[in-house]
Amino acid sequence: MALDPAEQHLRHVEKDVLIPKIIREKARERCSEQVEDFTRCCKDSGILMVLKCRKENSALKDCLTAYYNDPAFYEECKLEYLKEREEFRKTGVPTKKRLQKLPTNM
Repeated sequence: MALDPAEQHLRHVEKDVLIPKIIREKARERCSEQVEDFTRCCKDSGILMVLKCRKENSALKDCLTAYYNDPAFYEECKLEYLKEREEFRKTGVPTKKRLQKLPTNM
């Protein structure tokens, strides 16, 4: 039985693992300023980063948590996942492979 590419039902692994992975990746992109600030602080502080980078860590957590708890953002990521899954079911080629550039010396 072939899978319908446009079918919208999500398996547990998709809901609990794959979509949250997309959420984490996109949230980190959108919180890139806070990620950079925290990373810079950690590099500059060395072993004392736990004490010195609390403000940056808190700002990063607040930013990420806002995205994790945003239902609209979840839906956006879910739709992105469903689109990728539909494309995979049509072509049989994973997104990562489709996005890889072809060698220029062919």
